[in-house]
Amino acid sequence: MTAGLSGRRCVITGAGRGIGAALAEAFTAEGASVVVNDLDADAARETAARLGAVAVPGDAASRDGVAALIEAARAELGGIDVYCANAGVAHGGGADAPEALWASSWEVNVMAHVRAAELLLPEWLERGEGRFVATVSAAGLLTMLGSAPYSVSKHAALSFAEWLSATYRHRGVKVHALCPQGVRTKILEASGELGQALMGATALEPAAVAEDVLRAIAEERFLILPHPEVAGYYAARATEPDGWLAAMNRLQRKFVAGDAA
Repeated sequence: MTAGLSGRRCVITGAGRGIGAALAEAFTAEGASVVVNDLDADAARETAARLGAVAVPGDAASRDGVAALIEAARAELGGIDVYCANAGVAHGGGADAPEALWASSWEVNVMAHVRAAELLLPEWLERGEGRFVATVSAAGLLTMLGSAPYSVSKHAALSFAEWLSATYRHRGVKVHALCPQGVRTKILEASGELGQALMGATALEPAAVAEDVLRAIAEERFLILPHPEVAGYYAARATEPDGWLAAMNRLQRKFVAGDAA
């Protein structure tokens, strides 16, 4: 099944490594023209060189950074058909996490998507076509123990993707929300004992996640769940919230030191 990306002009943020690099590889294999963006300029250039793509390193979150990326991508590709808002940060901590970490989570995990959409929508709506792929995380459907800034910002990212789809799908704007659990990336490596305990055993390679994205694009499917069991957890959260919260709290007490009582 082809995703129909041949000849499409695509921008992928956070594509120096991990899921973003896997998306860049999968998209170029489909015949797309790809701009590889990453804050790590060397990683962006290495990925682009390996794939025959175009590297546009830089910030993909701030207003000026997003504007510069989209302007450069349009100059390189002649336009943008697909935008993958994949860059993300995963700060740990709870209500006491420093406000700088909350601000960073909000900027990168949410406002980067909002700012890109603001700049992309006028062109897409005028020609009646465009595709926005938001890398959210299963945390946006559920939660992530030990990381309030990540959980809250990923819920907001999912909500914005839903809003985009509900508002503009009749005008040709296609939206996808990618919500994996553990993926073998630096974010999982940095998640510590709790993250490994919750996600390590079922963690996927980034290439497998990219293949699921291609399938979802081919099927015009909004929600992308590389871990199918997340659908059941999401249903339980919606229909049995107290039972779901009790189960999550049991995991909290099991894996977080000092919470066993």
